Amino acid sequence: MIPVKEAEEIINSITLDTGVEQVPVSEATGRVLRESITSDRDLPPFDRVMMDGIAIRFDQWKQGRRSFPIAGLQKAGAPRQTLRNGVHCLEVMTGAILPGNTDTVIRYEDLEITEKDGSAIATIQKPPKARRQNIHAKGTNRAGGTLIVEEGTVLSSAEIGVAATVGMPQVKVSSPPRVAVISTGDELVGIDQQPLPHQIRGSNSYTLAAALRELGIKARLFHLDDDKEEIADKLGGLLSQFDLLILSGGISRGKLDYIPEMLEQNSVERLFHKVRQRPGKPFWFGRSVQAVVFALPGNPVSTFTCYYRYICPWLKRQLGMQEEKQPVAQLTEDYTFEKKLTYFLQVKISQSPEGIMQATPVKGKGSSDLANLCLADGLLELPEEKNLFSREESFSLYLYRPMW
Repeated sequence: MIPVKEAEEIINSITLDTGVEQVPVSEATGRVLRESITSDRDLPPFDRVMMDGIAIRFDQWKQGRRSFPIAGLQKAGAPRQTLRNGVHCLEVMTGAILPGNTDTVIRYEDLEITEKDGSAIATIQKPPKARRQNIHAKGTNRAGGTLIVEEGTVLSSAEIGVAATVGMPQVKVSSPPRVAVISTGDELVGIDQQPLPHQIRGSNSYTLAAALRELGIKARLFHLDDDKEEIADKLGGLLSQFDLLILSGGISRGKLDYIPEMLEQNSVERLFHKVRQRPGKPFWFGRSVQAVVFALPGNPVSTFTCYYRYICPWLKRQLGMQEEKQPVAQLTEDYTFEKKLTYFLQVKISQSPEGIMQATPVKGKGSSDLANLCLADGLLELPEEKNLFSREESFSLYLYRPMW
């Protein structure tokens, strides 16, 4: 049996080349960017009018002029006009390029527009504060060639908008690995079935598939009964078809726990079996020439814990996501765990008035109590070197739901 830190190091020493693919930017939300996004020109690409109104020469105002005959209209999206006579003005629309020979925009709210001899005249009612008022200067957001989005970013609506702005109809993203999620055990029936008194519905596959979808990965679900020949036969096929296998159940010391033996019989090298932790002690990890295999304990909370503590961080690295600092949270009360094991404590997260992340223990009824996870937000890793964990001590936190 190995400590948690060693298990983590062994897992992180294994890589999975997921590859790169190009997808339409409209379909890239949630994917991991595998190229940088830079501005193809200045942003904004021209001096941009920020308010509907008129464009004037500021020096005319400084010289005492208050009324300006309107010489035309500069529309948004229209080629740039030039003010021919400095004592005149041009009407301008929000988003339009600033007309040539003008340097200040006065909004309509600060004007009075009257008609005289068939011509419109704009009279300024509220003085401009400074030259270049209401003008978004060229390149002030980003200069051309500036890095805007780094490789490894998970694309949200913000990055999608930027990609569209800089003219990227397609983006390079990580290809998702081919993942098989495999439940095991004769006691499991489908979730659409009515279990007999000695049966339960299989939930782990759906839990794992949902967690993988959070990373943009669609898994295929399979089930293996506690039949040695069936397991040996089907595992061989799955190992050749998928990059990653995640199994739940069948890995402990029971007479029908065939998974470790059958994995090794199918040329999967065992890298470790059993970790000094609770829940999830029987955890098995290995790899074949083609596939990486995580075999997790069958109790729902054990499966859940092993995924969020080990598989999820590892997958983020394989997909090329930017490394994030491991969050920590502070206990709100003393907690005792007597076993010489790392303990993953279910906690409810809050924030102190000072902005410190706080963790309040959520008591459950063991590793079969899946429902208790609905009351918590994350798992606080309490190290095996201690058995008393004091209020206001901070420990690593593995969140499984988005926070504020």
